[in-house]
Amino acid sequence: MQEIIEFISNNLQIVYIIILAIFVGVEVIKSIPAVLHTPLMSGANALSGVVIVGAILVMLHSDPTDYLALTLGFAAVVLGILNVVGGFAVTNRMLDMFKKKK
Repeated sequence: MQEIIEFISNNLQIVYIIILAIFVGVEVIKSIPAVLHTPLMSGANALSGVVIVGAILVMLHSDPTDYLALTLGFAAVVLGILNVVGGFAVTNRMLDMFKKKK
């Protein structure tokens, strides 16, 4: 726990940037109309794919005894995969709404 507090105190500017990015991201997402949802979801899926590849590369180059890096990398991979799968599911459901019914 002491290492986490020390890391945060040493990198306080990075923490502020992450908090600001979260708030800006929430505000941007709230103002997107429903018409743009499908194209933006496709873009988010592409970005999540990049996050997955980046997390795997970071995990490959981390020290095998650094459990924090491995845990965070694993969490990034899992959350990225969930985001990609959920994005494709939502996009598929939205595209199904535009198909003609038999």
